[in-house]
Amino acid sequence: MTYQTTEFSDFSSELTSSKEMTDAVLTLLRGMGEDPNREGLLDTPKRVVKMYKELTAGYSKSEVEVINGAIFTVEHHDIVVVEDIPFYSLCEHHMLPFFGTCTIAYLPNGRVLGLSKFARVVELFARRLQVQERMTEEIADCIQRHLEAEGVAVFVEAQHLCMAMRGVQKPHAKMRTRTYRGCFVNDQLKKNDLIQAMRS
Repeated sequence: MTYQTTEFSDFSSELTSSKEMTDAVLTLLRGMGEDPNREGLLDTPKRVVKMYKELTAGYSKSEVEVINGAIFTVEHHDIVVVEDIPFYSLCEHHMLPFFGTCTIAYLPNGRVLGLSKFARVVELFARRLQVQERMTEEIADCIQRHLEAEGVAVFVEAQHLCMAMRGVQKPHAKMRTRTYRGCFVNDQLKKNDLIQAMRS
């Protein structure tokens, strides 16, 4: 699925959306038993709307915009690893944050991606309502789609506030997800090379 950037012609619908979101925050505040007219809460709805638009900015961008042509022809035939890219996302079940790091590895096939674009790809998919498993898959698919690499691997480790703050309330639990594409799926020798590259 491709998400397009909002055009200026959509500004009126943006305003409608902002008003609807502001009204929803007011409803939530009243539902909590709060008074939205007290001093500390007067600007809270606007702040919350602004925050959610920032945290879900990935919906308003496309893969092409994010990569922005930063694919280069380079004859490099060894595994490339970009480690510990920090991210913040929102769990789609409770809209609470989950956060951690993402590591991307790939075996080039004559094409490499500009270094900063890996972080931008992670942000593209993290800044949406997500589950960690799907986000891991989406990042791998994006890299594979644009680089046509021999293989891609993505590793994500994160803490989820929906597990830490509510429900079972286990604040130190972490979740790890990984996914493989191309040669790393069935070629054990190349997967062993990947594991060695991750350790070095």
